[in-house]
Amino acid sequence: MESKQVNLWKSVLFTVCSILVLDTFVAPAIIGVSSITIWIITAILFFIPYGLLSAELGSTYPDDGGIYSWVNRAFGEKTAVMVGWYYWVNVAFWMPAVFIAFAYWMSYTFFPDANNWVLCIVAVIMCWVIVGIGVRGIELSVTVTNIAAVAKVAVLLIFGALGIVYGVRNGLAHDFRVKSFIPTFGNTTQYIAAIVYNLLGFELLGSIGSKIKNPGKTIPKMTIFAGVIITALYVFGTFGVLSAIPADQVDAADGFFYALQELCTVLGPAQHVVFVIIIVVAALTLVSNMVSWTMGANEVLAASELDKRSKLLGHRSARFDTPDGLYYVMGILSTFLLVLNFALAGDANDIFWTILSFSFVIFMLPYLFMFPAAVKLRRIDTKTERPYRVPGGKGGLLLCAVICELCIALSIVFLFKDAGSGLPLWTLIIGTIVTTFCGWLLIKAGDKKK
Repeated sequence: MESKQVNLWKSVLFTVCSILVLDTFVAPAIIGVSSITIWIITAILFFIPYGLLSAELGSTYPDDGGIYSWVNRAFGEKTAVMVGWYYWVNVAFWMPAVFIAFAYWMSYTFFPDANNWVLCIVAVIMCWVIVGIGVRGIELSVTVTNIAAVAKVAVLLIFGALGIVYGVRNGLAHDFRVKSFIPTFGNTTQYIAAIVYNLLGFELLGSIGSKIKNPGKTIPKMTIFAGVIITALYVFGTFGVLSAIPADQVDAADGFFYALQELCTVLGPAQHVVFVIIIVVAALTLVSNMVSWTMGANEVLAASELDKRSKLLGHRSARFDTPDGLYYVMGILSTFLLVLNFALAGDANDIFWTILSFSFVIFMLPYLFMFPAAVKLRRIDTKTERPYRVPGGKGGLLLCAVICELCIALSIVFLFKDAGSGLPLWTLIIGTIVTTFCGWLLIKAGDKKK
């Protein structure tokens, strides 16, 4: 692939596709109408500062590796390798959960009597489809995500529009008066973490920074356009859910499927056909989500000179020059987790969602290093030209970094708090310790090769 092929339009679509997630955005609606308020507050307090910081880092240092490269410049190789490892492990654990949702959506729609092992086979096949797309290279991955971004925008617009029609015809499932928008505590903390999680991904474009046309202008513009689109769509989509489904009936795992099914009832005789079309398109966007995230995570970890640390993980395709070793290992790990999940039968979902909560924690850890890196690089690297700077000088940069750091730290605390006790809590604790230890082993392997 020739360099510099990702223009503004492609970068906006890539980021929209990366951040917008249809399978988990419904969960915060369990809070009720106030979840819309929390989406907006979180966008203002976290999403905007996070986007500004990502724009400065991405436009100033458009290196392949993105977050790894930025942390490496600020805090050194060892910290950066750990950040890249955390980033990669999260995606390796997240992909099986995404394709469990895919398999169930397809099953509910087309073959409701399918047993667990049929669903397992479907999910495993989809994981290896992602591996195949990723190995073939960045150009194919970006093309797939661009198409999927348009589909995601269309689905969420339809979601909100159907919500309006549903409310006019059947009455709204919630009271949307002003007092209903005021957040209350309780289970709110759990879903604040989910909302923050659903807004992460601005930095993903930085993993292919060298392929971006005119990054100094493209990345800041992308941040503005994509940020506005994403926030508006999440809010509009949440309204669609709440217009038809009472909060206490929202299904955290399959909420999207059931909410769409109810919304389509306003279409009369056409409801089944339209529902099937939308659910198939939505399921295909799950595929695109994993295309963008596996590409980003693999490029981030590959940037840590993996060839000097592990022959298996560091192997690159001779034909496509992609980190195929990482893709294949991710496919094997995802297959193992899927088989384990379905083998556990009745308790599979509870156990797997516990594992998914662990991946949320691991995913957020790299950001604890990314935001301080932005502050330190502004201070120590005065020679590099900055095509874009966070507004407000050093004070504005520091304020954005502190706010983002607090949001991520609190989200991690909330995830541990809401895990309760017993297996869920110990999965988070032991999983985080084991993951960190494996990252340390990867660092030591590199030290030995020097």
